Amino acid sequence: MLAGGEKVPAPVQLVQSPTETVDILVAKTDIGVGRAVSNEDMYWQPWPVKAAGPLFIRKSVRPNAIEDLKGSVARATFVAGEPIREQKLVKADGSGFMSAILSAGMRAVSTEISAETGAGGFILPNDRVDVLLTRKEAPRAGGGDNVVSETILRNVRVLAIDQTVEEKNGQKVVVGKTTTLELSARQTETLALSRQRGTLSLALRSLADAKPVRAGGDQPEDDSDRSMGNINFVRYGVTSVQTTK
Repeated sequence: MLAGGEKVPAPVQLVQSPTETVDILVAKTDIGVGRAVSNEDMYWQPWPVKAAGPLFIRKSVRPNAIEDLKGSVARATFVAGEPIREQKLVKADGSGFMSAILSAGMRAVSTEISAETGAGGFILPNDRVDVLLTRKEAPRAGGGDNVVSETILRNVRVLAIDQTVEEKNGQKVVVGKTTTLELSARQTETLALSRQRGTLSLALRSLADAKPVRAGGDQPEDDSDRSMGNINFVRYGVTSVQTTK
């Protein structure tokens, strides 16, 4: 009570009306380009109605969206918590799957590999690899086989690789028999010609030096290592060195 007998006015309480929400389908984890989404990658999350864009998938409209979209392939990256938009997905069984994940101006080219030529099963989609050609040349003057190896393509992106689990030396290993690479028009011609000349091998590159390829698909690199020397081979997880000089 104030001086003079006046009463203290009661504090004004602001009542905030609850925000109206709607359940929106969002990514539970980060989803990279070319990855097939599963049920565990998506979930329903309350979203303010005013912020729910027209391209967002609403549970009230499509309650079976998680089941409908599972197996679709991301044609663009999703980050955890990002609303799922169908425009960024493509059905894996559709004709546009591979063209959807190809970079502009690039081609998808498949080639046969084995455990011995494919880094022992460690290569996965979106990895970057070098392609090596091993071929026989005219016998040396002293006799004996003259086998040489050279890097014909550098820092190319793996779009897909078929993989099966096989048993090698009592251990189960993942082996791919065909890989699909993202190549420029010139690289496609190089690969096609090299298939007729010898055996192709893939060398997995480290993430640290797998830089994006500039337009046209050619990666500027020092070509000084094209001369013959020591080549590291990875077979079933074991590295060995072969001298080709």
